[in-house]
Order: sequence, then structure tokens, then C-alpha cells
Amino acid sequence: MRCVLVALIATLIVSGASLADENASQLVEVKLDPPTVHSIGIQAIVKGDANRNAVISVEYRKGSPTADAAPDLRREPWRTALPLFRPTLEALVRPPDNGWTPFAGSIMNLEPETQYQVRVKLADPDGGSAEQELWCRTRGEPRAAAPLRTLYVVPGDGGGKGTESEPFKGLKEADAAAQPGDLILLAGGTYAPLTVTKSGTEPDRRGSGGPIIWRSKPGEEAVIDGMPKDGRRPARGISVTDVHDVWFENLTVRNVEWGIVAHGSSRIVVRRCHVYNVDYGFTCTRPEPVAREFFISDNVVEGPCTWPRTKGIEDPRGFQISGTGHVICYNRVRGFADGIDTFGRDETRATDVCRAIDIYSNEISEMTDDGIETDYSQQNVRCFSNRLTNCFQGISEQPVFGGPVYIFRNAMYNIQAEPFKMHTAGQALTSGFFVFHNTCVKQGIPWMVWTQDRVNNVVTRNNLFIGTARTSEGQATPYAMEFTPPMESCDFDYDGFGGGPFVKFAKWLGVIYPTLGDVRSKAPVERHAVEVDAATAFASGVRAPDDYRTRYAIEKNDLRPAEASRAVDAGEVIPTINDGFRGKAPDIGAYEAGEPLPHYGPRPEARP
Repeated sequence: MRCVLVALIATLIVSGASLADENASQLVEVKLDPPTVHSIGIQAIVKGDANRNAVISVEYRKGSPTADAAPDLRREPWRTALPLFRPTLEALVRPPDNGWTPFAGSIMNLEPETQYQVRVKLADPDGGSAEQELWCRTRGEPRAAAPLRTLYVVPGDGGGKGTESEPFKGLKEADAAAQPGDLILLAGGTYAPLTVTKSGTEPDRRGSGGPIIWRSKPGEEAVIDGMPKDGRRPARGISVTDVHDVWFENLTVRNVEWGIVAHGSSRIVVRRCHVYNVDYGFTCTRPEPVAREFFISDNVVEGPCTWPRTKGIEDPRGFQISGTGHVICYNRVRGFADGIDTFGRDETRATDVCRAIDIYSNEISEMTDDGIETDYSQQNVRCFSNRLTNCFQGISEQPVFGGPVYIFRNAMYNIQAEPFKMHTAGQALTSGFFVFHNTCVKQGIPWMVWTQDRVNNVVTRNNLFIGTARTSEGQATPYAMEFTPPMESCDFDYDGFGGGPFVKFAKWLGVIYPTLGDVRSKAPVERHAVEVDAATAFASGVRAPDDYRTRYAIEKNDLRPAEASRAVDAGEVIPTINDGFRGKAPDIGAYEAGEPLPHYGPRPEARP
């Protein structure tokens, strides 16, 4: 099946002609973001191109830059990635004032700990074509080397030598003695909140140094407890600010307002921890001097909010993170307003804070506001393969500062309001994101955006939206699709809809389209949309919720398509997003028919 999306991404915004020398392009710079486990982000700067018709294509292949590997490298074929994306300059945090244009994009679904060669090609019919190759290695999940030293800790208020026979009494003593490469083993019991002051290092080739690792002893539970007095909780359970290379594993944090706070820190690992009775699970909202390359996985984080939403917009957040190069994966998050948020500062628009972040394979439920927020993201934020159940709204883009942000392969069941919140915040323009291969099943209107805020430079493909014939108020559901905001330079297509019957099929920018046929023949969007039988759409037999107020079990959220569904083979090819699809074309929705259900939330392995 032909992929028209590749050309579309580079040509969403094309302005009028100007002088020939201004139309020619020059590739000024190409650089890579910090890689994650499964993604490589690319940034490129182009000079000229006044008529905005230059295209930057991307290819990649596995290999090695060393000379002795060159024969193998030549045999590895180049693979096509999505082209780099041209953002709307108005939406950027720092729009260039020299006439240059920043492009960006990601190569996704890569293998961990693998070397890739990346080839970037600038093509401009007005002149200035160029090519550049770069090398990048994806990260692996952090693995601890043998500790240089092990320090032992038991609950207490001071003293001890840190040996197994004479352990430190309390965490403060251990922090004071900690050195790079130390493993600090906490015996089971209750500890007062911890403020970390010592940093580890990245190991050098001689094996010296390394992170400082705080870990419960095997088979024991070390609990960092705020131990509230007079009903008041301390502010923080673990404060790990302005440090680097510190890990926390198999710890419990409870009875504080903020579970773990990591402002301004780098290479922080939080793994297999249990954080509960908190308002905020993990927080990094100050990226300065540099918040970089966190790895947060396999944790259970539980908040105070209950389903259904009865208190309006609440404050608690499971994760609230700014910075660059982070990975947030395989966590179980329940009972907050928002599950996982990127975080920025709209009021200043002066700090580059949300870039090259991956959010994937998380199990999220009972969110009284947004399941996931990509708010304040700038470039190359990727939100994929998450499962959301019982959430007021699904995934928020309020705002995106130019993008691209990629939202794909997410499964959502019992979303009360908008599956994708394409709103703005303050004076910002939300602009520059891609919504691919998601499935949302909810009561009432399957897909709507209710705002008067401008939405700019958005592409959707291969999503599946299932609703019901009646709204939560018992009224006939008016539309399968209802969009009220001004939609500028947007392209929606190849999406699927089911449920109903609906009073009318779609309302797009004030125009009503009575049937799907009218949409396909007359509307400026969804020319290849399909209608799916909601009763037989899913192999599990799951139906849309009868009442969003019900707290459905996460096991209900099995939205793999039935082999006979019209969603099968109805999608468009999208490089790196649906490579390896079965059949004549990709299936619409979060899954290919016949696939096993992915793993969401903490994995059964003891440690990676």
C-alpha cells in the first residue's frame, strides 16, 4: 500500500514564492538528541528555503563505524524512517530570528544497545541538496556493575560503621559516607525521609566509579515513611536534587506529599519502588542546571484520587517530569489527577525543558484528569504502547511547542471526555504532533475536541474510535466525530469509527456531515475513514462501557481486533510505526490482529 504520509509531513505548510536565491536551501547543522532505549531523535537547521518546499528524508541501518565492520555494514540495507518535520515557527519556545528553519524528527521502534548509522538527505528543487551521515547507539536499561563497596544500613538515629556487622543507623549516616560505585543496602524497617547529597559517576573504562545505588536488602522491605505528626505529612520522601548518577531500587516511600523529587539532576534511576499515600509520586519540574537521562521503570505509584471524577480538576500527579533524554516505562500508576506528565513553563516560554522523552508500556488507571500529558513538549517526545483505563481524558497535548510529538499504539478504555485533548494553555499555540494507531473505547461521542483554541500542524492516521448510541445523560449521541476548534494545516485520515447509531456522523468546524459517505466525499478530512461494527470489533468481545462512572478492571481493556473486523487491513503504511504488518495493509487501531497482548506495568523479572 502506498504511503502518502511521508510526503505530507514535509509539505503541510507551504507558503508563496520569493526570489530564487532565497528559495534555495543550505543544511547548516544536523545533530542528534540523547538516544533512548528505542528511539533516536534528530534535529536539523536549514538556511534559505523561503518558499518552504525543502524536504529532509531520513534513512537508517544497523552497523558499526569501525573499519573492520565495513563489509557487514554494506550488506545491511537502508531502511526508511519518517522525514524530519517542519514546525510552525510561531509555536516554538524560541523562534529563530535569522530566517533559519529548525526541522526535527525521530526514528522509533529501534533495538536497545544497538549501533545505528543515520543518513539525512536535504532535497530542494530550488537548489542546495545535501546529505549527512551520523552514528548513534541506543541505550540499554541500566545495569549495575559489581559494587566497589557495599555499605549496610539499619533503621536508627546515628552511628555505626557501615559494615555488615556494624551497619550505619539511619540514612543520613550512609549518605555522608557514600562514594561513587557504592551499593547501599537497607535492612527491612522504617526510615525517616532521605536527602541525598552525594553523586555517583558514570563508570570509566577501567571500571572505577559508578552510580551510588540505594536498595532494599533482598527479601526485605525498607520503608521511607514520612510518619505524619498531628495529621501533617512532611514535604518529601526522597530528595535527590542537583546530583547525578544515583539509583533507587526496591524501596517503599509513603506518607509524604512528594514521593521522590529530582530537580536539576541527571542519570537518576528509580526502579521497582512502591510509592503510595502521596500527592506526587516522582517530580522533576526544575530542569536547571540539567535534568537528563532518567530511567524510571517497573514502579507502583498510587495516589489519593478516586474514580469517578467528583471533585473537578485535582492536583495530584503520578509523574511530572521536565528535561531531556528520559525513559518512563513499565510503571503501574493509579489514583491521581494525571498519570504521567511532561512539564514546562508556559508563562515564560524561555526554557528548553521537554525534549527526547519516551513514555511507554505503562499501566494507568483511575485518573480524574488526564491519563498522560505531553504538555509543554518541544521536540521528539514519544508516547507509545501505554494502556489507559478509567480516565477523564486520554492523552493531552496542551500545548505542544512546535513538535514533533509522536503518540502511537496506545489503548484507552472508558475515557469520559476527549481521547486527545488538543487544547492550548495561556497564549501558547498547540502545534506539531502525530496521532498514529491508537484505540479508544468510550461512552457517547467516540472522538471529539471541544475548544475554541487554535490547533495547528497535526496529523492522525490509523486510529480506532468506538462510542455508544447514548451519552452518559441518556441522550442520543449526536456525532461520531465532533471538532469545534480552528484546525490549521492539519491532516486526518484512515481512522476508524464504530458505535452508534449516531444522529449525524461528523461535525467539522461548524459543517455537519450526515453520513460517513458525506465525510469521505465532501469533508476536508477522513477521505479514507472506515466504519467498524462495534459489537464484533474486538477479539475479546469487549463492548463500549455502559456507564463511564463504573470502575472497570484493567483486564477489560483488551482491544485487539477480531480477524473479521473492518479495521483489519484498512490502514496506511507509516515507516517505523507499522513496519512488519500482516496482510494487505496495516490494521487500524493499537494492535495488529492476532498479536499477543503486550505487557503493561511492572515486569515479572526481578531486575533487568
